[in-house]
Amino acid sequence: MRFIWGLVTIGVGFILIKYTFGLVQTFGKITWAEIHLSGGMGGTYTLYKIVGVVVIFLGFMYMFGGVDFLVKPLTPLFGNAPR
Repeated sequence: MRFIWGLVTIGVGFILIKYTFGLVQTFGKITWAEIHLSGGMGGTYTLYKIVGVVVIFLGFMYMFGGVDFLVKPLTPLFGNAPR
């Protein structure tokens, strides 16, 4: 099941990267990104592409069990939830 959800997550990341222009046309520009990420290009476009790459990276990590080391330190906050 991890493999399937990992592939779905990777697919979402690719969609974010591929359809950046459509996303910006639909939702508009993000002011923070335009101010802080505009290195000659559109900051909102750059932000969507960065988020897409991070989502793809997290999808691969989830597929191969690499997210556990990120979640383990947070378990005392949420208790011992059954799996």
